[in-house]
Amino acid sequence: MKRYHLPQLPYPYNALEPYISEEILRVHHQRHHQAYVNGANAALEKLEKHLKGEIQIDVRAVLRDLSFNYGGHILHSLYWRNMAPPGKGGGSPGGRIADAINNVFGSFQKFKELFSTAAKNVEGVGWTALGYDTLTEDLIIYQIEKHNVLQVAGVIPILIVDVFEHAYYLQYKNDRSSYVDNWWNIINWDDVEKRFNNALNKGREAFSIEILL
Repeated sequence: MKRYHLPQLPYPYNALEPYISEEILRVHHQRHHQAYVNGANAALEKLEKHLKGEIQIDVRAVLRDLSFNYGGHILHSLYWRNMAPPGKGGGSPGGRIADAINNVFGSFQKFKELFSTAAKNVEGVGWTALGYDTLTEDLIIYQIEKHNVLQVAGVIPILIVDVFEHAYYLQYKNDRSSYVDNWWNIINWDDVEKRFNNALNKGREAFSIEILL
């Protein structure tokens, strides 16, 4: 089984200031994301040894650990790319993603308000995502609790925000709302547009499912 690796950030640790501090970004990436990579690899190692007959495991527990840690690794890898330094990120989107947002949500402002409300009200810890539903061929906003609960089958995430406390607490304390409001200043809309176009190109072919809609 292949192992996972911590990706390098596409910018320096201080690049997202003043909206996300260097301290937060460094701890978030080097400690928290690394912990999810380590956890996923540890689960894979247990599965590998179990399949070889070297150890016996609680399969349900190990697979739960794998889904949590693997989910954390994938979501964080997307989160880093979804952001860009001030001046390169923020503002409003253009291109096909802007047209799709306006078509589904009525306007960018309505989308922003709905997405922000969802992010500020994730129960406990987790994420809020904008995804492309490959079955309905439409955009959808959804919440993810932890890294692996309330994931939507058939949906490709294209924009996500991390609302675990470790994403903002060192700078914003318990003020998640201010963190979410400031995060809009560093969204990498070029990355979102690229991911949206990739999702459109794959469409239903991304999932080999015969379903009538």
